[in-house]
Amino acid sequence: MQPISQPRYALLMMYDIRAGVNVPYFRFIRQELEPALRSAGLYMQDAWHIAYGPYPERQLEFITDDLSRISSIMHSPRWDRLEDKLLSYVENYTVRVTPYTGLFKV
Repeated sequence: MQPISQPRYALLMMYDIRAGVNVPYFRFIRQELEPALRSAGLYMQDAWHIAYGPYPERQLEFITDDLSRISSIMHSPRWDRLEDKLLSYVENYTVRVTPYTGLFKV
């Protein structure tokens, strides 16, 4: 898959990491989730840690130039498996798709 030249859409994943699972959580993100989304044409743009305020503590942003890539992965058994595994490490999880602006989103 070729890197994108002009991002147009962002897949945002926001959540709190469950207590006591930091090591397996980070291993899952780096070794499974991020490579799987990259192979589907979604590239991790940002990974934020929110230290203050009434927001989830973590926000991941994956970008692409083609909305159908996001739709395709999110409607696949592969996404179901990835999301189920992510949910074993996190709580207060939300996911949304937005137009890419290059700015931090909440």
